[in-house]
Amino acid sequence: MLRALTSVLRLPRPWKPLRTRGCASDGAAGDREIQVRSLTGPEQGITEILMNRPRARNALGNVFVSELLEALAQLREDRQVRVLLFRSGVKGVFCAGADLKEREQMSEAEVEFFVQRLRGMMNEIASSAIMGLIETTRGLLPGAGGTQRLPRCLGVALAKELIFTGRRLSGAQAQVLGLVNHAVAQNEEGNAAYHRALALAQEILPQAPIAVRLGKVAIDRGMEVDIASGMAIEGICYAQNIPTRDRLEGMAAFREKRPPKFVGK
Repeated sequence: MLRALTSVLRLPRPWKPLRTRGCASDGAAGDREIQVRSLTGPEQGITEILMNRPRARNALGNVFVSELLEALAQLREDRQVRVLLFRSGVKGVFCAGADLKEREQMSEAEVEFFVQRLRGMMNEIASSAIMGLIETTRGLLPGAGGTQRLPRCLGVALAKELIFTGRRLSGAQAQVLGLVNHAVAQNEEGNAAYHRALALAQEILPQAPIAVRLGKVAIDRGMEVDIASGMAIEGICYAQNIPTRDRLEGMAAFREKRPPKFVGK
């Protein structure tokens, strides 16, 4: 993250493009639609994925999805990454949803394959269903998991209302419904949401990475099954955390009344 007092904090690594298969980006030569950088200094362990497709308002096209899946695959193997932030390089836009202009040129088989990849990507990043809601206004059924995730978040009746009407929600409305955790007033730079997300990442960063990772698995998998099975999943995750050095460090730090120093082992 670039801060005003760059003389105090070290600057982050520059945005790093990832190689990708498929067509050329719709930006200038050499541009990438997905870029990755790792923060340094006190924020080391936080990695950012920048969505950078300005002419299409970060719409989900073939190249965009390919580069994002590749980035996620690489980051999954990086044990130094503790918190992952998604941010937009397009001012005033996060993601416009599916690239319908590109989709219109696809055959039915190509659409089916693309939606399968998109659904897998959404599962990978545990995205909310908001991206898929506006598709009903264009004659499409939300195909990237919106019909399944939204009822689990809001209940069946409200999910049906939003999907059937294709209603667009403001950030404040989404927060009231429970679709997003936070809604913040915009700042002059237009990046207030990013700074709120970064502040949340900074809260997560000092926590034990294995415990956070296993907690995420327990919640995500537990929500897919009945509560008895979910309790069993939690037990399995808890057992995996017992022999870690971080758990022993946490107990020692509590006993010695000092901040813990977790190493992810």
